[in-house]
Amino acid sequence: MNEALKNILNRNSPRELAKPYPSKKEMEKIYQAALRAPDHAWQRPSRFIQVTGKGLEKLSSIFINYAKENIEGVSEAILQKYKEAPFRAPMIIILISEIKVHPKVPEIEQMLSTAAAAENILLALNALNYAGMWRTGVFALNEKISKYLGLEDNQKVIGYLYVGTATGKQKKIPEMDTSEFVTEWI
Repeated sequence: MNEALKNILNRNSPRELAKPYPSKKEMEKIYQAALRAPDHAWQRPSRFIQVTGKGLEKLSSIFINYAKENIEGVSEAILQKYKEAPFRAPMIIILISEIKVHPKVPEIEQMLSTAAAAENILLALNALNYAGMWRTGVFALNEKISKYLGLEDNQKVIGYLYVGTATGKQKKIPEMDTSEFVTEWI
């Protein structure tokens, strides 16, 4: 089987991530792969914030402050969960779409381009023997979190990639019956 196809078919989101995470040189290649995502009219909407080390503490504080100020009746247990969330991986890549007004490229298409860039990152990580998982939840796809991250008004967080080396028991990749998902017009 072709190595590229094998990489796609074997990619999985692990339950646990630990060090090591990709080096600066490896991340340069990974971001180059991300920027090969489909991009109508060369809008180049994808932006990334790479978070490691003390940056994880900063992100943890942002999550807590956001929750306290924007989630009515948030419990201490939920605040603790949000505080610990960034530490589930040694690296987090915040996925951002920088939306530009364009007569032929709507906002959603620019966000989908960033989603494709995210998948390219996940595939590149897998090819380099690292792993990642995509997280969204309350800290994605809302305008308020952008302010906490210091983003511009036209920048939207579409998700977070948790990155590292897969540890622990790996999830079994199920066999999929494509006929359940594909309709053929012949």
